[in-house]
Amino acid sequence: MRFVGRTIVLFLPLMPKFFVRWISKRYVAGESLSDAIKVMESMKADNTCFTVDVLGEEINSISEASYFISEYNNLLDSIVENNLDANISIKPTALGLLIDENKAQENLSNLLKKADLSNIFVRLDMEDTRVTQPTIDLIYEMHKRGYKNVGTVLQARLFRTPEDITNICTKLGPNADFRICKGIYLEPNDVAFTDYQDIVDATNFSIDSMLKKGAYVAIASHDTPVINHSLDSIAKIQMGAGKKDPRENSGSKRNGKGNGYEFQFLLGVRGDERRKLSSDGHLTRVYLPYGSRWYEYSMRRLRENPEIAMHVAKAFFLPWTNRR
Repeated sequence: MRFVGRTIVLFLPLMPKFFVRWISKRYVAGESLSDAIKVMESMKADNTCFTVDVLGEEINSISEASYFISEYNNLLDSIVENNLDANISIKPTALGLLIDENKAQENLSNLLKKADLSNIFVRLDMEDTRVTQPTIDLIYEMHKRGYKNVGTVLQARLFRTPEDITNICTKLGPNADFRICKGIYLEPNDVAFTDYQDIVDATNFSIDSMLKKGAYVAIASHDTPVINHSLDSIAKIQMGAGKKDPRENSGSKRNGKGNGYEFQFLLGVRGDERRKLSSDGHLTRVYLPYGSRWYEYSMRRLRENPEIAMHVAKAFFLPWTNRR
């Protein structure tokens, strides 16, 4: 099955757009906000919550940020109006981080203020290494301005991540809030691990470090070794389903959050594992993207992560084993 997945990636450039659209339906909620709302409503029975991403990233002019600002404002309104258990994910470059840092800060600050009024958490997605430090600095600035309802993503494959964890936890203390993932961006081997086992080991190390330092940890991985390691680590420090966070260095529980941790999955990936974790009492969250840039998102996900292509192949050939 892994071979089939890699074959899909190999032939991606030859695939007609309609076929990529067919594939993307599993992993993208749709092109519009109403599509995203419908998917979330349909998944309520799964006892999961969501983090919603408006597709699109680096912009070419600061004026292009207005689209994302408007869309995220409408998304925040819809989450409240439909009483959805959801927060939002934002790519900083979509707000102009690489064009005008001050304007990007202003754009994000306004969104955080609106989200905070409804107790909605905001996650800053982590993009490629050009913006790793600027994104972390943006988190610092927002916390300095009094917005505690924002956290970032760290990519475990980067060599710098252990130091970033220490620095962020030192600076933000109990307000440190991470999503930790292996990392979707394929970085060169002088800044990141490239071997699968090294990346898994780095991810597990990062999770343990975050837990030890009292941070909130959103474990974003579909890998069984990472999930199993996380469950073991959580149990060792007497955290877990139905238990209060016992860590003396952790913060108070946030609205819509778990007791110090949660598990996150991409929409359409390992739904059965997500439902199992949920039935065992763990908070699970689905990363739910939508928007007109579905084609670019789908191509990048499939091209840069053959594992996702493997899930595509499994859904195609063995649909009964891989429910959304």
